[in-house]
Amino acid sequence: MTLAYPMSDPRTARPATALTQAFERHGGRQAFARDEEIYAQDQEAELLYRVVRGVVRTSRLTVDGRRQVGDFYYPGDLFGLEPGPDHRFAAEALTDCEVQLVRRSAVRAFAGDAELDRAILEATRQEMERLQDHVVMLGRKSARERVACFLMAMAERQADGQVELPMSRQDMADYLGLTIETVSRMLTQLQGESIVEFPSTRRFQIRKWTALEALAA
Repeated sequence: MTLAYPMSDPRTARPATALTQAFERHGGRQAFARDEEIYAQDQEAELLYRVVRGVVRTSRLTVDGRRQVGDFYYPGDLFGLEPGPDHRFAAEALTDCEVQLVRRSAVRAFAGDAELDRAILEATRQEMERLQDHVVMLGRKSARERVACFLMAMAERQADGQVELPMSRQDMADYLGLTIETVSRMLTQLQGESIVEFPSTRRFQIRKWTALEALAA
């Protein structure tokens, strides 16, 4: 899975500082239109990426053509920091976005091998924690609980009362390991119980925090 962590996280202050400086001094910025590919699955991992504006989605196609969404990355998130030479997941612009990018070689020249390796190690640790949480969710939680977990995670990313959902129902389904019909049904149930309210397809508001937290726990 693609590695990502917020570069402002105090637990990763030393590697994050080095990477931030490398991005600022040696990186460039590139705009991507919605659904435009940023890098392909199995492409050589030459660059490191940080979201400046918009939302990025990573995904992987299996041999039988099914898609698994890896994660969603918001402004400030670092992604594309692979432990191996190639990208395991593809990355696409979920919305119109701007991405800051820098070559690995530039980071190594600026920060040194040890600093980059330390950043990769820390990112790997955090990614493993997310992966373990995702495995537990897929293996032990009901469809209703998975959808509740997803909505809670989206709400925790945004401080406003109404939460934007830039991803489609199919994106949610491919992330949660459900069908789009099941996701839609669970959202309808949660709204019918006044736990959440959807003023529009891509925006919701939590009405009963305690109830949603209990489902997501």
